[in-house]
Amino acid sequence: MVALKIEDLKVFTSKLFVGEMFDEWLLREASITTFNVFAIDGRIRKGYFTEQEQEEKQIGELSFWKLIRPFCFSLIKGKRLPESFQITLQLPAGQVEKFLKTVQPDFSPEQVGGLYLHIRYEERGMYCVTGTSLKVFTLDKKIEQEWDTTVKRFLKEKEVAYTEE
Repeated sequence: MVALKIEDLKVFTSKLFVGEMFDEWLLREASITTFNVFAIDGRIRKGYFTEQEQEEKQIGELSFWKLIRPFCFSLIKGKRLPESFQITLQLPAGQVEKFLKTVQPDFSPEQVGGLYLHIRYEERGMYCVTGTSLKVFTLDKKIEQEWDTTVKRFLKEKEVAYTEE
């Protein structure tokens, strides 16, 4: 786990809520505090879609950020800054499999509960914190360390300035 403090709030916030930087990530949950607290559970309600829709649109357990992003943006836009927000994004299964092939090929994707990026804004500071969830016990920290490195590389590629906390 690594905590990264985002240097330019305006640029990062624009990339998060307006741009497509995280569109291919899944949303686990979000909480946005303005005049109320708005909580969003990223889990798909299976009964809402027909089986045909689920197959055609490849609807999984979680919503893609690109589907929820406009709603979240509508909550924060305006003259006043939100008091805070927390967004937990998860790397999709296909990307987890690709990540594991380069990092630890003998580790199966089914053994990974999730590779996460927690984005937190509070007291006029923005932080990105990495997280991993493994379904098996291991003393080997290679996956965690490589995930931290991958997120840092991702932010640099997207021209997001940060300092490591």
